[in-house]
Amino acid sequence: MKKFFDEFKTFIARGNVMDMAIGVIIGGAFGAITSALVANVVTPLLAVLFNSPNTDALNITLRAATEESEAIVLGLGTFIGAIINFLIIALVLFSVIKAMNKAKELAEKAKKKEEEEAKAEEPPKPTTEELLTSILEELKKK
Repeated sequence: MKKFFDEFKTFIARGNVMDMAIGVIIGGAFGAITSALVANVVTPLLAVLFNSPNTDALNITLRAATEESEAIVLGLGTFIGAIINFLIIALVLFSVIKAMNKAKELAEKAKKKEEEEAKAEEPPKPTTEELLTSILEELKKK
């Protein structure tokens, strides 16, 4: 049983598992933010656009309610809200990924520049012929 828990501890402590967990938590929080934005900002603007207190004006009643059954309604307002929510999340994710790629690109350029500067500062290494010539001269002196 101890081996099982040791393996589980090793698995859970891996960086990618922790990164994934953090991503899920942040994603959930961001989903709540965008849902609030859509529900409290975008939806009221759509309601004003359609001259209705809410987005019910966007709904289409397929069958009216009767005593025996409920109404069948296409909830276009809710659907449009979900699409807007998705587009906001996609836009933010695109922006974050683009910024991360740009930062990575800048870091790689800086590293390459440092390597080039380090190479430029090093004196050129003698060739094999130069080394052999200097060895020969030392031997002649002895």
